[in-house]
Amino acid sequence: MAKPDNRKNNVERLQKMVENTKENMEAARETMDNEHLSASDKAAIESKNHRREESIESFKAEIADEKRDRENGEV
Repeated sequence: MAKPDNRKNNVERLQKMVENTKENMEAARETMDNEHLSASDKAAIESKNHRREESIESFKAEIADEKRDRENGEV
């Protein structure tokens, strides 16, 4: 039997995901300072950080939804 959907900690879980993603972005920026990194590697890192930014925006939207649901007693 499937476990019921437990959304009680979703806001906290999503906030941690935002924090982790920001840390990964910072580590990637520091890696880009490496003078031995090829142009294609730098472009790949920039692309990945762009996708990370998009993910953060999605996480923030989900956080807002979850907070609203909490306030409405749906969680």
